[in-house]
Amino acid sequence: MRILLVEDDRSLQRTLVRLFKTQNFAVDATAFGKEASFLAKTNDYDVVVLDIMLPDIDGYEVCRQIRKEGVKTPVMMLTALDDVGNKIKGLDTGADDYLPKPFHAGELLARVRALARRLSDEKTSVLQLSDLELDASARKAFRGGKDLKLSAKEFALLEYLLMNRKRIVTRGEMAEHVWDLNFDPRSNVIDAFIKLLRKKVDAGHKLKLIRTVRGIGYTISSDDEK
Repeated sequence: MRILLVEDDRSLQRTLVRLFKTQNFAVDATAFGKEASFLAKTNDYDVVVLDIMLPDIDGYEVCRQIRKEGVKTPVMMLTALDDVGNKIKGLDTGADDYLPKPFHAGELLARVRALARRLSDEKTSVLQLSDLELDASARKAFRGGKDLKLSAKEFALLEYLLMNRKRIVTRGEMAEHVWDLNFDPRSNVIDAFIKLLRKKVDAGHKLKLIRTVRGIGYTISSDDEK
């Protein structure tokens, strides 16, 4: 999952970046509304976490701008302005959720995961395919009951494949959702991680779930899936 974090409190920004990274999320962070608007329009994020009080344009204006441009990425607003009027204003500008400061880290993560699922066919944090099970909340994945012991990036790739299992996922989409702005599109890192993931998910199993679609990308599916 890839997050755009917009927060001008540098200390809180650093704390939230660390928090999201503990959940294997790729994070792009900025303190400015204009940059946030540009990034949200030019990158494919799963969730935008948006502070309202920013040094240039505020979070309301950021939300208005990206919605006007047709960006459908779920937006969660964070603010110290905890009153009904501000909540209504935030939701009316196109936000999907609103969390007042201070907040509990666990609640923030749960809400972010719930927002990300809105754009997926999957509506639960536990994703299953045949005898493969991934628990997004616990950050664990199992095949036939065996813990796969995935690295952070392997887990993020598997989660993204499972959340989009009814279609082919391109390498570009993987780069957009699992890596941040520092990703080098010329590298073969995605194919290398898929190879590592296959060894853990499919090795020793007759039914191979992760499949290559030559010239396009990858998909995950099961022959016994209806």
